[in-house]
Amino acid sequence: MDGGRQRPQKDVCPILKDPKALGYTIDLFEEHLKEKFSKIDHIVGLDARGFLFGPLLSQRLGIGFILVRKKGKLPGPTVSCSYALEYGTAEVEMQADAVEPGQKVVIIDDLIATGGTLNAACRLLRQQNAEVLECTVVLELKELNGSENMKPVPVHSLISLN
Repeated sequence: MDGGRQRPQKDVCPILKDPKALGYTIDLFEEHLKEKFSKIDHIVGLDARGFLFGPLLSQRLGIGFILVRKKGKLPGPTVSCSYALEYGTAEVEMQADAVEPGQKVVIIDDLIATGGTLNAACRLLRQQNAEVLECTVVLELKELNGSENMKPVPVHSLISLN
């Protein structure tokens, strides 16, 4: 509690715990994407919570799902992209044959804070000549300016917290 007021949660676990809330969350993503885009080839999920929302959304849309993981976690030939962290660097990777040039993708994750991982995933997909239509998240922490750091790729969030 903060001065008698409950602080907003910055955690999607309660959504995952409640089947109705999870279904409604996927409904909202599906509705948004169907309204905004006439063609999406793949949903791309970020390690790890993007893997929870992404396959459900992909199934609803009748399209494939692609994983972007921390380096060293995927089998077969991979391509990777490094990005800066506050305390060093990290790398994300995907399988080399996951996306074909010109395919249209939407990246999904649970939240956006500074946008570092989402931005790296966008760069990785563009290196493979995919078109990143949008990044979509459940929760956006506005005070960290992640959406600003993603430009020109738009970010759609279901919930924004200051």
